[in-house]
Amino acid sequence: MSTKHTIPSDEELTAFIDGELTAEEAASIQTMVEKDESVAERLEFLARASLPFKQAFAPLLSEAPREKLETMLAAIPAQPSARLASTPAFASRRGFLGALAASLVAGIAIDRAVIGIGKGFSAKDENSEWRAVVADYISLYTPETLAGPVPGREDQAAQLGPLDEKLGLSLSPEAVSLPGIDFKRALLLQYDGKPLAQVAYLDPETGPMALCIVRSDAVPKSPDLESRKGMNVVYWSNGTHAFMLIGHATADRMTAIAEGVRGKVAV
Repeated sequence: MSTKHTIPSDEELTAFIDGELTAEEAASIQTMVEKDESVAERLEFLARASLPFKQAFAPLLSEAPREKLETMLAAIPAQPSARLASTPAFASRRGFLGALAASLVAGIAIDRAVIGIGKGFSAKDENSEWRAVVADYISLYTPETLAGPVPGREDQAAQLGPLDEKLGLSLSPEAVSLPGIDFKRALLLQYDGKPLAQVAYLDPETGPMALCIVRSDAVPKSPDLESRKGMNVVYWSNGTHAFMLIGHATADRMTAIAEGVRGKVAV
């Protein structure tokens, strides 16, 4: 367990939130939360994010190669825990995240997921928070996650259709195409009770990239640039929707790509 000189990991903070620590471990983290503002802020973010991983990725786990998955999980050292021995292997978020990570390494495609975040943010914080949550999610992607053939135009249009309906958009394959970057899939997710569109791409040079869109009543904003989870993010809004393009390409290249797609995506 972490000492008072060591900042607790996200895994430990998540276990604290879920009530999975011993009384001594929980008391130690509580002390750090009270004394260290950075620990308190990280705990609050993880508590508000509350991603329903287990429900969202249940289809993924059912399709995972069980033998390889079990072998990989068996290699993870066991940690002391206050939980009962009869607790199911995937009952905790930590156990499930281990399975999810193994599935991603095995190259299993994620077909549909839900991103939920707690209520209570101000309008000002919302735009920043949704980008933070999406960045955490996209950081799980590897080139293997998006491996496979590029869907044909008809398949792309079929995937984009539900996004149009839920978000009031007009997204054609041509509108979301990125120069020199392969379209891989379009997903309908959810953020703070609102539909969120994600179009995932695979850049041959830098790996996974995604265009994400959510309804927003924030004032229109010109494109801006930030860095999250080691990736560059270009974000903007038009008064009805907020947009973000996230990927590992250089800031200049991401800005140029975003400018191109911004002019084609119509509402």
